[in-house]
Amino acid sequence: MSHPVRPEDMRASDAEREVVQQLLHRAHAEGSLDLTEFDQRVVATWQAKTRGELAALTADLPQVHPAPRPTPPVKAKKSGGRTALRVLTTIWASVSALNFAIWLLVSILGGEGLVHPWFLWVALPWGSVLGVVWLLVGREPGQR
Repeated sequence: MSHPVRPEDMRASDAEREVVQQLLHRAHAEGSLDLTEFDQRVVATWQAKTRGELAALTADLPQVHPAPRPTPPVKAKKSGGRTALRVLTTIWASVSALNFAIWLLVSILGGEGLVHPWFLWVALPWGSVLGVVWLLVGREPGQR
């Protein structure tokens, strides 16, 4: 019957050695180890056979604070492009109204009566495109 192996006598893996090396690097960066001690301990880390030998290499070091985790990005509320469509509609309506006002002033003050309604050539194509976009994108999610 075999006896259980104590945790400190278990063989160390390369992943565990890498973790100890990172701890030593942080301790060196914080000033707990000078360059000579850091080099010696890194060499000893990769020569260590057991977990106990690895633990002894960092036992006298202060607790190294883990690097702060990046905060997850804040997800913006999806409006389905409705805000952009409102802005575009406002711009289109303003330009169309301005063109209509200019046409109306030219028609009234020009003395020739009503002139060709040229403002429609500006308002209708862009209004049609905007209307189609509103139909396709402007709906609430799940209404397609």
